Amino acid sequence: MNRLTGKNALVTGGGSGIGLAIVKELASQGANVIIHYHRSGDTAKAVSEELRSRGLDSQAAQADLSSEQGVAALASFVASRWDHLDVLVNNTGDLIARQSLEQLDMEYYRKVMAVNLDSNVLVTKAMLSLLKNAGSSSVVNLSSLAGRKGGHGGSVFYATTKGAILTLTRALSTELAPYGVRVNAVAPGLILGSSFHAIHSTEESKQATIAQIPLKRAGSCEDVARAVAFFAGEYDGFITGATLDINGGIYMA
Repeated sequence: MNRLTGKNALVTGGGSGIGLAIVKELASQGANVIIHYHRSGDTAKAVSEELRSRGLDSQAAQADLSSEQGVAALASFVASRWDHLDVLVNNTGDLIARQSLEQLDMEYYRKVMAVNLDSNVLVTKAMLSLLKNAGSSSVVNLSSLAGRKGGHGGSVFYATTKGAILTLTRALSTELAPYGVRVNAVAPGLILGSSFHAIHSTEESKQATIAQIPLKRAGSCEDVARAVAFFAGEYDGFITGATLDINGGIYMA
């Protein structure tokens, strides 16, 4: 497959899990990829080097996207290499920890909001001029089944950010349509192979969820990556403001 040949893509949080699978899928279809990472530097750099060996333009870039300074640094790096951006994948996010409303402390709350929602808003804003320069470009936001259903215990604020991303996607799809920028989202359910569930979900809870999934299996990072690549490849397509649920049928909007 080569429908992304010569296209420039930025994947945030691309050094591990779902983000890494997205990087590999976009590259397999011919895209040049800048791999943003926060802590997964070794993997991001190794994958970037491997992509360059295949003739693609790829670099790894470190930044803390929960801060305006970090986003500005990433934007400066991307602009120094490319004069346009065809694909932006806003993948950065983390549950951080499970905390109920009763347990809430505002430092934790602000961190969850910054990592999951602020990063999405700030990166999209910072990349907007490059997205416009492409003439026809695609933004794909990573939401979650938690944004649809509210999430499991202790994930109320994470779920809130992911619900906000669904609304942000719809709002930006209208606002940016005149510039040829399409904005869509994917909402993964239980995805094994991602750090999220490796850290924050017990084996018992994962098996209980799988038992309720009509397809009787968890998803993989590659399941999500293929959906993102579909949205990314529709440069002059007619799909914008949409959310694709990737959950094996456990929830249908």
